[in-house]
Amino acid sequence: MKQPLGVILAGGQATRMGGGDKGLLRLGGQSLLDHVINRLAPQVSELALNANGDPARFATLGLPVLADSVAGFAGPLAGVLAGLDWAAEQGAESIVTAAADTPFFPCDLVPQLLLRGEGMVHPLVLAATPDEKRGTARHPTFGLWPVALREDLRAALNDGLRKVVLWTEKHEGREAVFPQEQAFFNVNTPDDLAQAEEML
Repeated sequence: MKQPLGVILAGGQATRMGGGDKGLLRLGGQSLLDHVINRLAPQVSELALNANGDPARFATLGLPVLADSVAGFAGPLAGVLAGLDWAAEQGAESIVTAAADTPFFPCDLVPQLLLRGEGMVHPLVLAATPDEKRGTARHPTFGLWPVALREDLRAALNDGLRKVVLWTEKHEGREAVFPQEQAFFNVNTPDDLAQAEEML
């Protein structure tokens, strides 16, 4: 399987941060997006950013900015679809997504997702961590997504589907379990940002 493309999902509305772009918040002298780019770029062949609104605000990053093609903030699956459409134009087979507000995700995210997807006709794998109550907790903004299923995803979104797991389970998606529970710590509130500073 060819190396996947990487897509950073930054299309959310950041309501708990008072709106704006969470990815542009500063953490340890860099933006959250800088931290995410530094982790994901070495693991993928090319990188793009999924975000809505004026792309000029991300110009300094030097990345393609992909807007949702589904109207009305349809959630992370809309960002996945935008990434899959971009990957199809590049002739790629798959993408790996990462959230713009999660600066400490594993440096072996992509290889572990690819490993877990081996043997699948259309590799579809979500990252997960151990969870005492449920066994595992899935992190639906971190996943390996096949270009071959993009029209199925487009149809599902147009039918109103918004929950990532409902779609991945329909296609017998797998989980790649990462042991570090704090690896997917994400910054949703000002308190989270302060905690992330302590984790650096």
